[in-house]
Amino acid sequence: MIRIAALVATLAIVALIGSLWYVTSREARDVFAACRSGVAGGDIGGPFTLVNGNGETVTDADVITEPTLIYFGYTFCPDVCPLDMARNAEAVDLLADEGIDATPVFITVDPARDTVDVVREFADVFHPRAIGLTGTPEQIDAAAKAYRVFYRAHDDGDEFYLVDHSVFTYVVLPGHGFVDFVRRDTSPRQLADRVACFANAA
Repeated sequence: MIRIAALVATLAIVALIGSLWYVTSREARDVFAACRSGVAGGDIGGPFTLVNGNGETVTDADVITEPTLIYFGYTFCPDVCPLDMARNAEAVDLLADEGIDATPVFITVDPARDTVDVVREFADVFHPRAIGLTGTPEQIDAAAKAYRVFYRAHDDGDEFYLVDHSVFTYVVLPGHGFVDFVRRDTSPRQLADRVACFANAA
């Protein structure tokens, strides 16, 4: 019995050491560990093909050429989308003051109303660097699924219908993809600091 207990204790210690080594080595390999809000990349984000405000078909590689803030919403949104896009635009200006170029990107979840011209004009309102993207319902759906975005239109024939959607901003880096997301209560300064951390660590 004593030998069995000693063996069990030894195995438990070995397992604990192995777990600690795995966690430590994983964090050591993650150059962004100090920047993250607790969410790692991997199963969020990915390739997409959409249409920009110039009517050009673009991919994620065309759009994500520097630190990028991706937001899914719709231009008829009465409050949340404009506020979040304004916050993202302000964060981009704060980053520019630190010598870091970043791009705010708006992807519509309402392609029926948000045409090429509409998303271009909407993006231009917020920032000269902002990119507005639309596409076919299938293209939008694929992009939304890649970023785990929920959306549902209440299109009952009323031209002023609303669209329910999740309201995260996704921080994405070229060569790395999705690295983190921020919630609505994140301030422009906090967002800029978060993006700067990632940009400097990349």
